[in-house]
Amino acid sequence: MAWSRICVAELEQRRAEIDALNVFPVPDSDTGTNLLATMRAALAEAEHVSAGDAAGAPDRRPAHPVTAALARGASAGARGNSGIILSQVLRGIAEATVAAGLTGTTYRVALVRAATLVRGSLSDPVEGTILTVLDRAGSAASVCAEPGLAAVVRAGADAAARALADTRDQLAVLREAGVVDAGARGLLVLLDGLVTVVTGAAPVRAEYRAAASRKLSVRREAAQRYEVMYRIDGAREDLVAGLRSRLAGLGDSVVVAADGAGGWSAHVHCADAGAAVEAGLAVGDVNGIRIEHLAEDYASGDGVPAGPRTGSVVITGGCEAADTRQVRDRAVRQISGRIREPADRGVLAVASGGGATALFEAGGAVVLSAERALESAVLLAAIRQLPHREVLVLPNGALPAHELVAVGAAARDAHRDVLLLPSASMVQGLAALAVHDRARVAVDDAFTMSEAAASTRWGALRRAAERALTMVGTCAPGDGLGLVGHDVVVIDRDPRAAGRTLLDRMLGVGGELVTLLVGAGAPDGLAGDLTGHIGAGFPGVEVTVYSGGQQGDLIQIGVE
Repeated sequence: MAWSRICVAELEQRRAEIDALNVFPVPDSDTGTNLLATMRAALAEAEHVSAGDAAGAPDRRPAHPVTAALARGASAGARGNSGIILSQVLRGIAEATVAAGLTGTTYRVALVRAATLVRGSLSDPVEGTILTVLDRAGSAASVCAEPGLAAVVRAGADAAARALADTRDQLAVLREAGVVDAGARGLLVLLDGLVTVVTGAAPVRAEYRAAASRKLSVRREAAQRYEVMYRIDGAREDLVAGLRSRLAGLGDSVVVAADGAGGWSAHVHCADAGAAVEAGLAVGDVNGIRIEHLAEDYASGDGVPAGPRTGSVVITGGCEAADTRQVRDRAVRQISGRIREPADRGVLAVASGGGATALFEAGGAVVLSAERALESAVLLAAIRQLPHREVLVLPNGALPAHELVAVGAAARDAHRDVLLLPSASMVQGLAALAVHDRARVAVDDAFTMSEAAASTRWGALRRAAERALTMVGTCAPGDGLGLVGHDVVVIDRDPRAAGRTLLDRMLGVGGELVTLLVGAGAPDGLAGDLTGHIGAGFPGVEVTVYSGGQQGDLIQIGVE
């Protein structure tokens, strides 16, 4: 535990230095940031395990439960290819300490095993990087004449420092930039941290600064590229080998690494993020999807590596890939038969309920059913199946915003532009679809539809399924709940009374048109009661009632 805390503290201190060294494999200045995030995840898992273990003093526990937790946490929280590589280093240490604690002998085994795991996870190992430095550290530890742990860890770290200095001349891109390898610099931080814990003395190393005065030649990408990462569960090892080849065919910087407990982490830089995700779905259950946009220009005008990229989006939900065919074919079946002929622009709407589906289809949209919880992979597959060059998506609250951004990024390519509109409910989606005009240019059409959705205040009447605490008090099972957006603002034992109060709240700030979308579970006469209440209390307000058939909401309300 002490070692992992020192590693986090040292990476925090050295993060900017390591980021500035980052020119390989992509000069995106984030290696230090990714190593730190990964090590923090590892430490958090180890602390969680230690908190649940009351036996013994914190630093006198058996080594393996802690090292295994570090490896597990790093694998689950890995960021970037450097993070996955770090998880393999920690896995090597964990595997070496199964039968014994950390000794001079087990540490020798740990470094050699870590080097093997790292090389095995890469589709295209490159010398003059962390691979070479880890090999040199393992070799030095193995031939160390003294058997004690202190001597062995010091020998490994010193050899790594010498090998790190050599990387500047081993790899052309590092030589041209005048820097050492960033990932290897991060590895040295970890090895030095163990020296500090074991010997009580921290090694003194040079500060490896980026040579900003040297001109750096970098490629400039014509097409958008993405860093795609995800975890895979339930995959067979023979299929994972095929995944590594498939990802290598899509892009570069490919890492596919096992966590030692049946799970895998995958990483690739590519232009087709959707295809990269689908490749993972073909071998197992995908979760923890992370898609980041890689800057088109890897360097600024003076040759200095560009700063850390932005635009990170995450799909936190899992994608069950019982077979990737089930995920993709479900979307294909839902939209097949509804596409007549290729057109420049199409609208894809997510809807629940037969009545709501008919309304969206009557408005010219292709409908993706959300009768069951919608998965990100299903929405992505549905978008990719549309023949249109421009696709406007009405998500209607089916997925959280960050997942939608990730789906949009994955769906866009050189042949298709995808715009996700801010419809948080089906009533907002219907308002947007009502002003859709294919004759307008896509940006203007999307803007007009977005304005219509945003100007529609929406609410919902529901029945409480269980006792719960809300922002307006505690509800009991069966209570009527009135929501404005996602917030409960009314609780009443009588759902009809809750609906009337909700309408008073929503119309109290104005409104000319009310849309009531009636759900499958709405009591008989509820829509009529609410319509009468609006007529009596708010004369002049127009009311439109549709049968939606959706589950969950007794009535969905839109106010324009």
